[in-house]
Amino acid sequence: MRIVGRAHPSVVGQFRYVSRGAVVVPYDPRVQHEIELLPGEELSAALREQLLPGSKEQSPRSRRLPHITKLDGAVVNVELLHYPRGGAAPVGRVIEILGRPGDLGVDTEIIIRKHHLPHNFTPEVLQDAERMALAARDFDDAVYVERREDGGWLLQVHIADVAHYVRPESPLDREARLRGNSVYFIDRAVPMLPEPLSNGMCSLKPREERLVMSAIMHFDAAGRMTNSSMVQGVIRSAERMTYTNVNKVLNGDPEMTARYAHLNHHFRGMKGLALLLNSRRQENGSIDFDLPERVIEFDDQQRMTGVSRSERNIAHRIIEEFMLAANRAVAHYLIAGGIKSLHRVHEKPDARKVLEFEEIARAFGFSLGVADLHQREVAVRHGKVPAPARAGDSYGKGRERQQRVALPGTEISITPQHYQRLIEKISGKTEERILSYLMLRSLKQARYAADPLGHFALGFDEYTHFTSPIRRYPDLIVHRILKWALAHPDAPAPAFIKPAIGEEATLYSEKHLEEIAAETSETERRAANAERELLDWKTAQYMEQRLGDEFDALIISIQKYGCFVELIDIFVEGLLPINALEEAAGARCVYRERDHAIVALPGGDRDRRGRRGKKPATPLEWKLGDRVRVRAERVDPMRHRVEFALVVPA
Repeated sequence: MRIVGRAHPSVVGQFRYVSRGAVVVPYDPRVQHEIELLPGEELSAALREQLLPGSKEQSPRSRRLPHITKLDGAVVNVELLHYPRGGAAPVGRVIEILGRPGDLGVDTEIIIRKHHLPHNFTPEVLQDAERMALAARDFDDAVYVERREDGGWLLQVHIADVAHYVRPESPLDREARLRGNSVYFIDRAVPMLPEPLSNGMCSLKPREERLVMSAIMHFDAAGRMTNSSMVQGVIRSAERMTYTNVNKVLNGDPEMTARYAHLNHHFRGMKGLALLLNSRRQENGSIDFDLPERVIEFDDQQRMTGVSRSERNIAHRIIEEFMLAANRAVAHYLIAGGIKSLHRVHEKPDARKVLEFEEIARAFGFSLGVADLHQREVAVRHGKVPAPARAGDSYGKGRERQQRVALPGTEISITPQHYQRLIEKISGKTEERILSYLMLRSLKQARYAADPLGHFALGFDEYTHFTSPIRRYPDLIVHRILKWALAHPDAPAPAFIKPAIGEEATLYSEKHLEEIAAETSETERRAANAERELLDWKTAQYMEQRLGDEFDALIISIQKYGCFVELIDIFVEGLLPINALEEAAGARCVYRERDHAIVALPGGDRDRRGRRGKKPATPLEWKLGDRVRVRAERVDPMRHRVEFALVVPA
């Protein structure tokens, strides 16, 4: 009925000087309007003074100087003064000039502005950081493992005590809450806390004393936790290690084995415990899709040379298992004490999503194995759509589509073990990549909540985030609450203690926790979207160098407008549009929903360009998992998406 809020106070785009004056063409394809700039008011006062000292005294008419035309083609950030309404175009003024398209780092700056990521610290925040002289360039955790005489294990996870320095309602705290988390791009990071916090008192530097919050955990010989305790302390770490070097030690690399000879037995112990913890998680049904991530490769001149799949080695898995155990132990400690806190939750998937995935899995000959799942659905009729012709039928006429959908309010007995068992069945098979991706899409998105709703994918009833307070605001909140609990071991948890400036330990009301949970869940999604979009952009830039090249590819998704394919040799996805399939088939193609395929129609129908199709020599169809030969045809400059053409054998 009415607009109650605007998502975009500013828009990043390209400055263009046209016959009617200056406009900004947005980079976001969802913003459909060009932003008009008023003559003489194209630039903000601050930017105008920066570019043309003394321009404040000039009249708007005299400001219309030829220098404006020199901005033509520049990448700018424009503040919106008037939004589009009643056919009128939006009006704005330029507040930042980011550079020229193709300049080094400009694409990152565009993504930061497009997703409205806070990226500049105020002088007040920087002064607060300098005064506190803090903390960690992500070297904010340390671990220790010891094998006990009874065959059990001791695990210590120590996390930098960021809460000691970032006090509630301080300038640092307000800025950290605004950002919610750090954002990691290929060439730079947008940190949650300022750089002075990255190299000082919260960096667990070797052989230097540092304040920590610690989870001390005991496990039996089978890797089952027997007890745990939470403490504040001071540690002096022995060494700063990298995943690469630890992996080399565990694989027997002579150089690294000799270099860290005094620590080798510790690393072997860590590996042994991590494998046990992983086995116990598997018993609980913890789901591990192990889907690779894209890695952009550069040469010494910072030129892109390839796009590869990331690899997780045993060192990554060791730290992952230890952090999961610590997060789980802290959650249990707070819940057992009846103390309200933030939780990391992942709820059970919707019946509709499970059913949609099950239909696709059955087409591949697999199933989640949920009992009576097919009895909890109903056939519905809707819409006349093209369907395979029968004798006497015209193609696509007189037939109605039936679709199986979950009944409203349907509850299904789905557990993480159902997903886990299917992952084991498809491991190493051609269908693994596709079904793993579709399984992941059938699940809900993890989020933060004030209530302990459990974590479906991990198979945990209790879980929180405690291990990264330097880069995640929810972890900082958990640290403050844990500190209060440790300082009041025998006191019943009150309903509410108002966070006060100068306190490092505090409780929060449930309403306050719910607000923080909603905010940080949103900032996490914003960060993920920004990181993914820049990767897409970099991938598209790389593929511009490969236009015309041919590749083997796998169809990983099918939509009404075409197939998404993943290249076999380089980790690049792109669209094989339906018109490219029609070009190859010489016939009109349609999406067949019942088995998620695109099929070429028999001769007689016209394609989307109005050309009469030829009857294919053999029935043509494209399904999930099919291998195809494609040619890189073009790059969509707005969506940063690679589009391919189908290569037809001669």
